[in-house]
Amino acid sequence: MKRVVILGATSAIAQEVARLFALRGDALHLVARSAERLQALAADLRTRGASAVSIAARDLNLEPEAVIAEAWAAQGGCDVLLLAHGILGDPSESDRSPAAAELVLRTNLLGPVSLLTLAAQRLERGACIAALSSVAGDRGRKKNGVYGASKAGLDSFLSALRQRLFERDVCVLTLKPGFVDTPMTAHMPRTALFARPADVARGIVRAIDARRDVVYLPWFWRYIMEAIRRVPERLFKKLSI
Repeated sequence: MKRVVILGATSAIAQEVARLFALRGDALHLVARSAERLQALAADLRTRGASAVSIAARDLNLEPEAVIAEAWAAQGGCDVLLLAHGILGDPSESDRSPAAAELVLRTNLLGPVSLLTLAAQRLERGACIAALSSVAGDRGRKKNGVYGASKAGLDSFLSALRQRLFERDVCVLTLKPGFVDTPMTAHMPRTALFARPADVARGIVRAIDARRDVVYLPWFWRYIMEAIRRVPERLFKKLSI
């Protein structure tokens, strides 16, 4: 049995991951802002076989010390920590408004750095941190400049954390999904590149079990983003991708 902590537990992907851990009989501690949604998710996970489920309704941008302390107290430790907290924001607004840009950066980068810095001090040998980043962090694009910057910063932080925790045998996994059919992307037209949350969740759990370093979800995004990164800047700036 594993002790699993999920930060941002009510996101579509996080809920699917939680269900997979519940089917294994693992214990889960769930953190998100909505107490009502957490209670509904917890009830669902108990029926699916979770050995224990605890919840904490908190804003993950605030009081990171309390969030991490509660998580460890609830289960007596943590074997897997999944950070699934983030927002897309409105790119047109964050391009014009420093306040809107700051909210995206605080939610996707500053908050996660605070939470994972605190968690890293408590994790024991063999534990795993898994954090949801995005393929958007691989190269800045005008369609989501601030969001992409926040994910690029998170990628860099996770790389450094992975190197720092390697000697302690703590896995740090960077998860880089492409388009996923979730409420966050509800405004986008659906294409063949969109994945289902349940499929992405299965890939996440496989990557955690295998103690991977960086995983693209679905796998083909690795090659799409490699091609995008190779476009010379003099040409890239003229594109509308």
